[in-house]
Amino acid sequence: MVVGAIKDAVAKAIGHGARRVVVPGNFPIGCFPLYLSQSQPNDAAAYDEFHCLKGLNSFASYHNELLKQTVEGLKTNYPDVIIVYGDYYKAFMSIYQNAQSLGFDTKSLRKACCGTGGDHNFSLWRMCGAPDVPVCPNPDQHISWDGVHLT
Repeated sequence: MVVGAIKDAVAKAIGHGARRVVVPGNFPIGCFPLYLSQSQPNDAAAYDEFHCLKGLNSFASYHNELLKQTVEGLKTNYPDVIIVYGDYYKAFMSIYQNAQSLGFDTKSLRKACCGTGGDHNFSLWRMCGAPDVPVCPNPDQHISWDGVHLT
């Protein structure tokens, strides 16, 4: 249903005159502090080599595969329109794989810069922007700003 809604939105944009469209995929959500803090399985097998949740990343990958197929169909239906799949998943994982050389603090890859609470510096009850929720002194060294958004 979600991919179908995206397909319909792209078709509508093209119907309104768009001639270049980027269709972004999902990030590996299993690496985001929001999800890591909410789902903390005790099973080490639930995590990948980056300590991200495999199940959520598999779900994001599944969504992205369906989306890529849909983009290919849209290209066939609209040959005069440039339609590109934006691979956010692969781009994000490239940042994780090269975090140190990119200047990120490798001890804070799964921590929010702005937030409080637990191993991931994230709490649904005290989110970034709430009174007395601190901001890290080095946001340029964190991948996650608030546990949901990137810095």
